[in-house]
Amino acid sequence: MAGSWWMCCRRFGAGFATSRLPDTLRCFGRRSACSSASSAGRPPWSSAPASERRPLFPAQSHSRAPDLGASVIRRHPGSLLYPTLQTCGCRATHSDAKPRDPFTLAQKDLASLYDDIKKELFVATAELQYLCDYYFDGRGKAIRPIIVVLMARAMNIHSNRAGDLLPGQRVIAMISEMIHTASLVHDDVIDGSDERRGKKSINEVWGERKAILAGDFILSAATKALARIGNSAVVKVVSQVIEDLVRGEFMQLGSKENENERFKHYLEKTYKKTASLMAHSCKAVSILVSSDPEVHEIAYQYGKNVGIAFQLVDDVLDFTSGAEQLGKPAAADLKLGLATGPVLFACQQFPELHALIMRRFSSKGDVDLAWQYVLQSDGVQQTTYLARRYCEEAIRQISRLRPSPERDALIRLTEIVLNRDK
Repeated sequence: MAGSWWMCCRRFGAGFATSRLPDTLRCFGRRSACSSASSAGRPPWSSAPASERRPLFPAQSHSRAPDLGASVIRRHPGSLLYPTLQTCGCRATHSDAKPRDPFTLAQKDLASLYDDIKKELFVATAELQYLCDYYFDGRGKAIRPIIVVLMARAMNIHSNRAGDLLPGQRVIAMISEMIHTASLVHDDVIDGSDERRGKKSINEVWGERKAILAGDFILSAATKALARIGNSAVVKVVSQVIEDLVRGEFMQLGSKENENERFKHYLEKTYKKTASLMAHSCKAVSILVSSDPEVHEIAYQYGKNVGIAFQLVDDVLDFTSGAEQLGKPAAADLKLGLATGPVLFACQQFPELHALIMRRFSSKGDVDLAWQYVLQSDGVQQTTYLARRYCEEAIRQISRLRPSPERDALIRLTEIVLNRDK
C-alpha cells in the first residue's frame, strides 16, 4: 500500500517539479483524461477539451481527511465523483483577459479592516488593549480576509446581485483574521516561539499567561461579532473552525508509525489547523447570498484546497527560505519535532529518517541530520507538486462560477500562493 502511494506521487511529480502552473494544468489535464474512470455524471474541467474532461479527485465530506492524499492511498471504484451543478447555473469558463491582482481588487473593502477589528477589541484595560492590538498592525499577509472578500463578491455576482459586499460578509472577513491571529498567539505559547512577523512574540514580551488570555479575548470578540450577523447557519459553519483548530493542535502533538497513516495524519492536521478557516469562511459568505448547497460547496472546496496548498508551501519555505524572509526562524518545524511534507517524502528515499521522526528529532544532531536528508532528496519538489495539485482542484471548483473579475482574481491567487517566498 505504501509503495503505490509514493510511486504515484513521484510518477506525477517528476514531470512537474519545475514547470509553471499553466503548463502543469494543461499537462495534468491530459494525464487525468487517460487515467480516469467513466465520466458519467461528472462535471467538466473548464480548461480541457470536452473529450478529455475529468474530475481529478473524489468527493469528500467536510469531516474527513483532505481528499488528494487520501484519494491516492485508497480509491473507491464506482463511486460518483463531484456532483454535476445543473441546478445552480454554474459555468465552467473564465475570461481570457489577464486576471486583476487579488490584493488590489480587495484593497477597497479591506482599507479599514484592522481599524474595525481594533474597535471590536476595545477594552478599558490599557495593557490588554495593547496586547490584543499587537498583531493587528497591518504587517500580516491578510490572505484570509482577501480570499473571503473576493469570494463574497464572486458569489454575489454569481447569484445575480451587485458585487458589493453585504455587511455580514465583511464581518466574516474580519472574523477570519481575528480567529487566525488568536490561533497565532496560542501557537506561539505552545511552540515557545519568541518571534512573529519580524518582531518579538506576545508571549516573549508579556509572558505566556497574558498571551493566552489575549488570545482568548480575541476569540471572544470574534464570537460576539459572529453572533451579531444573526444567521444560525453561518454561526454553525464558522464555529466549526474553532473546534478544528483545537483538534488540529492535538493531532500535531502525536504521530503515526505506519507511513500511509502518517501522511494522512499530516494532511488532516494541515486541514484542521490551516485550511478549515479558509474553507468555512468562504462557505459562510456564500450562505449569506445563496440558498443553494452546491454553491456553498464550491466556496468551501476552493477555500479548503487553497488552504492546504498554502500550508504545504509554508512547509517548503521552512527548508528553502531564511529567517529574514519568513519572519520566523528557519527549520522551526524540525526543532519543534514536526515531520512535514518535505520530511515525509524524503523518508521514502532515506528510511533512516523514520527513527528520527518517531523520536521527534529529539536527540542531539537529529535536526541537522534530517535537514541534510531533505535537501538530498526530492521532498521539497514533491511537496511543491502536491501543493500544485490542490491549487488545480481549487481552480476547477471556482471556475464553475459565473465570470467576474473577483472569480478570476481567485484563480490568480492560487498562482500567488504557489510562488510566494514568505
